[in-house]
Amino acid sequence: MLIVCWSPVMVEVWNGPGDKKTVEGPSRMPAPIRLRELIRTIRTARTQAEEREMIQKECAAIRSSFREEDNTYRCRNVAKLLYMHMLGYPAHFGQLECLKLIASQKFTDKRIGYLGAMLLLDERQDVHLLMTNCIKNDLNHSTQYVQGLALCTLGCMGSSEMCRDLAGEVEKLLKTSNSYLRKKAALCAVHVIRKVPELMEMFLPATKNLLSEKNHGVLHTSVVLLTEMCERSPDMLAHFRKLVPQLVRILKNLIMSGYSPEHDVSGISDPFLQVRILRLLRILGKGDDDSSEAMNDILAQVATNTETSKNVGNAILYETVLTIMDIKSESGLRVLAINILGRFLLNNDKNIRYVALTSLLKTVQTDHNAVQRHRSTIVDCLKDLDVSIKRRAMELSFALVNGNNIRGMMKELLYFLDSCDPEFKADCASGVFLAAEKYAPSKRWHIDTIMRVLTTAGSYVRDDSVPNLIQLITNSVEMHAYTVQRLYKALLDDISQQPLVQVASWCIGEYGDLLVSGQCEEEEPIQVTEDEVLDVLEGLLVSNLSTPVTRGYALTAIMKLSTRFTSVNRIKKVVSIYGSSIDVELQQRAVEYNALFKKYDHMRPALLERMPIMEKTASNGPTEIVQTNGEAEPSVVEAKHPPPVTQPTNQANDLLDLLGGNDVVPVIQTTVPTKPASAGGELLDLLGDLSLSGGPAPAPATSVPSSQPAFLLDGLTSPPLFNDIAAAGIPPMTAYNKNGLKIDFTFERANPNPNIAVITIHASNSTEADMTDFVFQAAVPKTFQLQLLSPSSNVVPTLNQGTVTQVIRVLNPQKQQLRMRIKLTYTHKGSAVQDLAEVNNFPPQSWQ
Repeated sequence: MLIVCWSPVMVEVWNGPGDKKTVEGPSRMPAPIRLRELIRTIRTARTQAEEREMIQKECAAIRSSFREEDNTYRCRNVAKLLYMHMLGYPAHFGQLECLKLIASQKFTDKRIGYLGAMLLLDERQDVHLLMTNCIKNDLNHSTQYVQGLALCTLGCMGSSEMCRDLAGEVEKLLKTSNSYLRKKAALCAVHVIRKVPELMEMFLPATKNLLSEKNHGVLHTSVVLLTEMCERSPDMLAHFRKLVPQLVRILKNLIMSGYSPEHDVSGISDPFLQVRILRLLRILGKGDDDSSEAMNDILAQVATNTETSKNVGNAILYETVLTIMDIKSESGLRVLAINILGRFLLNNDKNIRYVALTSLLKTVQTDHNAVQRHRSTIVDCLKDLDVSIKRRAMELSFALVNGNNIRGMMKELLYFLDSCDPEFKADCASGVFLAAEKYAPSKRWHIDTIMRVLTTAGSYVRDDSVPNLIQLITNSVEMHAYTVQRLYKALLDDISQQPLVQVASWCIGEYGDLLVSGQCEEEEPIQVTEDEVLDVLEGLLVSNLSTPVTRGYALTAIMKLSTRFTSVNRIKKVVSIYGSSIDVELQQRAVEYNALFKKYDHMRPALLERMPIMEKTASNGPTEIVQTNGEAEPSVVEAKHPPPVTQPTNQANDLLDLLGGNDVVPVIQTTVPTKPASAGGELLDLLGDLSLSGGPAPAPATSVPSSQPAFLLDGLTSPPLFNDIAAAGIPPMTAYNKNGLKIDFTFERANPNPNIAVITIHASNSTEADMTDFVFQAAVPKTFQLQLLSPSSNVVPTLNQGTVTQVIRVLNPQKQQLRMRIKLTYTHKGSAVQDLAEVNNFPPQSWQ
């Protein structure tokens, strides 16, 4: 017999005696699945789409449960939501449910609620402020575990407002005798100090007894708290220096104590606490003799007694080394620290070798001799397969180079340059150039080394390597025959390395007569005819491997050989052919050289004679070459100016975009290497930047459209720029003074045209570091015309030891008030700096 009885809540089904079942009725939803079942279900998903479908279905069920205010399963649903959040799915709709769980009286609900708050809430959302009162109540709860939950949450995501409101409760718990709460309160205090530094003094009284605690957890968090306070306040640092003996005693007890199963990690007693204490000692001992003296002995004990067979011991030793290097330690202790790093280099662990190389690189300047003892081990690291280790080893190897080991170190580094990956070649080649220039034992060795680099990695060298090597060769008078012979042989073997080809072309053009005459004494001379040399240079002109710059070097070399070889007719033919080249630069050179053969043939030998010795005038930054007799030719002028000084025209026009562009005209930037061809064929049109009178070369001028005012062409057809300028009695002015960089303007008038104001800028640097890659740009309204000449240097020396000067010529035909916008870019202490300014306070005499 079957009897069915309905109830508002459940259905009872009775089939007879002893057989009664209760089934949930329509008024109650089915129980949601447990978290473990959800995890198992999600892991069975074979595709990402299948997993998303499962997550969306479960999220819908959780939302429905939240809407119905189901308190029974809220904790389970939030736990599942947190798991989905960890998988990367949105879970923001559970934020308010977390607050409801926190307000619950059940510990299980509070635990999930606080966990959810730490994961789903942060100070950017106003919702988190709603839990401030709950946290305050729980901080005063009678159960320590509830207090611990509140401390963890506040220390994890408390905003500055919450920290201000609850700092008093945290400070109170920091003084409690319960070690479980003290360690959590200490970490919470660290977070409070980071958010609200002015509350630091509130915790100062509570820190007095923290280091006397026996519990290692409290000790650890106390050291973290002291470290944070010392890093943020110099006053706190001075206050806590008196704790150095106590910290030394704690560290000594850790080292000397026997086996403790609670704190032992791989045979070392509480390495985490040891590392924290060492970091705090490093901060306290830095720059203080007394504190450093107090910790010297314990640092020596840690360095000698710590086991190095396990990674735990290596971590402690590494922190010890850093502490020794930062404080004012004894010389013997520093040698011990460097020897520890040397042992690290022999470790099989790549991470340990990397940190050892990085640490040695930081200390090589102060303890050079101690690091030199591990030179062979460091060089061996160049063969490591790990690219990070290789790079650090390369940087450290260059730092170890000096006059005593230059030959051996360069041999190893050149071998590394031959076999290293392309990503290393540029930095390695630059390092070799700098080291060779600084420590070269002889000029022949220097030239051989640079040529070896150009032969093996010529495509990766910096742009200034070509002019620097040309300057080196020019100054080594006794090596000219040897150098030109070596470079000629290199050209026969390989013409793919463009910097090498450019230097070789220049040398053959300068010293081709020495090559043909066979005057080399340093090695067996080779027999070369004039036609063979010209064949090689003509081959460069037609080679697909040659860049336009290389072809310019080759054509100029052929032109120079017209005064050194007898095959003048062949050279004339080659030059005339390229007068119709599609390469504008090559065509311009050929047309100008052709004019020398025709109209100015009587001056050709004087113009194409050998370059004089070139001197370096800048001790900092890029090298600038000064020509002593004022004569040059275009290929050498290219080598004269470092790339940062000569700005591309589009960079000058970029200033318009930054300055608004509608009412300003761009600066016309002068560039020395390229000269416009002139229909008139005048000599100054051909070589406008050369002075035939033996004086200094006039400032170069630029090609401008015919619609531009005539003064822009003055530099081509008139005497040197500064011969036609008269002092106008105009007071100087400061146009810019910021971040240690000062720009002063001085004014003069040009005699032929009173509408032209000549402004000289003087850039000075009052900081303790050079300002490199300095570029000054300017723009003026359209009613003016502006010409910006090349600067004297691109390095502004430190501490006002010199100035960078640059000339601006401004045409103001309407006598309007002068306005100018300037853009300054430079590199200072490794950081790129860019700034804009507007100058409107010019003296009236400068524009009236």
